[in-house]
Amino acid sequence: MNLIIVKYNAGNIQSVLYALERIGVQAIVTDDHDAIKSADKVIFPGVGEASSAMRYLQERGLDKVLINLTQPVLGICLGMQLMCKYSEENNTPCLGIFDEVVSKFSPPAEESLKVPQIGWNNIYDLKTALFSNVPGNSYCYFVHSYYASIGLHTVATTDYIQPYSAALHRNNFYGVQFHPEKSAAVGEQILKNFILNV
Repeated sequence: MNLIIVKYNAGNIQSVLYALERIGVQAIVTDDHDAIKSADKVIFPGVGEASSAMRYLQERGLDKVLINLTQPVLGICLGMQLMCKYSEENNTPCLGIFDEVVSKFSPPAEESLKVPQIGWNNIYDLKTALFSNVPGNSYCYFVHSYYASIGLHTVATTDYIQPYSAALHRNNFYGVQFHPEKSAAVGEQILKNFILNV
């Protein structure tokens, strides 16, 4: 298995590497175009801010590489948001793999919910092989201020202030808003599913 983690300026790469090692999988971290194109599977992680991350990808031609990949690709957190068509964060056009729009949480004044959402939340309405052997309402770990709307490509849902996409899927592209590498046994199962089942 030739597994690549895309190296860029918004990657939470070390924790993903550790999580993969825990399930016995080695990955290569690189921004080399040919290495990414020739990988069996690609993980596109991310933490940080949308516009600077997109600018970095565009300056290095990684945006074009990513949208033209034909093997399975998994975006994590900001990685998933960058795979959507647009983010409200600094009015950022994104990769456009998914049709969903990324918006900032806006809690009603009478609610005490904090932004960003930090902590464990349950996921439900699970679809696709990415969630094989993952029970509905399993808990995963989230850290984010922006969310992808529910839409055509939603394959898992979470509620925080309102329902939103916990995961997206289109063709060979998958995205999860939560951090599977920090989501204990559930996250390990989802990573195994990406490696073995999709």
